[in-house]
Amino acid sequence: MSAALLLLSVAALSWPGRRRRSRPDGYLGSGWSRGVAVVARVPVWLVAGCGAAGIGALASTGLVALVAGVAAGLGGRAVAARRREVKQQSELASLADALAAFGAELRSGRPVERAVQAASAAAGDEHCARALSLAVRSPTVAPAPSGPPGDALAAVSRAVVLSSRTGCSLAAVVGAVEDDVRARIGHARELRAATAGPRASALLLAGLPLLGLLMGSGVGADPWHVLTGTAAGHALLVCGAGLEGAGLLWSGRLVARALR
Repeated sequence: MSAALLLLSVAALSWPGRRRRSRPDGYLGSGWSRGVAVVARVPVWLVAGCGAAGIGALASTGLVALVAGVAAGLGGRAVAARRREVKQQSELASLADALAAFGAELRSGRPVERAVQAASAAAGDEHCARALSLAVRSPTVAPAPSGPPGDALAAVSRAVVLSSRTGCSLAAVVGAVEDDVRARIGHARELRAATAGPRASALLLAGLPLLGLLMGSGVGADPWHVLTGTAAGHALLVCGAGLEGAGLLWSGRLVARALR
């Protein structure tokens, strides 16, 4: 059972994200690729929870299946949150590079349209390049993404509108937005480094119960039978899983508050 949960965790970490790739117009792709795209849209926490519950139901009792499903679902949500955080930082880095190229082109006297093309080429993320292009070319109607990248693009849109109305320097505002984005990236990197110790401690404490089960099985105590085959073991299993989940959620909230 522990090995099954470990395999599900590895599968959740390697679950494909919702990354979009550019394809030629009219390209439908093979049935296999469409199937992979549909599977990739399924939330990772749902896959982990249902898979763990199914394995638990086949290998043990319904109570074990419920506990395993809830635990794997919470783990999948943590993996998804981490992926969103990494994606946001990657978008910020791409946006900073694009803004640097955009500002450099404007300061060299290039027109806005040429500067936007150079910025789109400098951005490492296609979605970021498209959003920046829309923010400059259609500043009053282009929707801004959510989060810090959206705030930076909204500032660029307002700067474009102000520059077109008053004739003020757009390059100076773009440079200020770039500095703000790079400051956000550096601040987030420092916070992640500062909270790396508490995160590692929380993961280590979360793995101790599984280590205890393995050690007990190694010395012949058979703790798994006690937890799944007796009424007292059922109560201990539910209480232990609840306390484990509460501890992980609380530590996660503390780390999230420190990262704000």
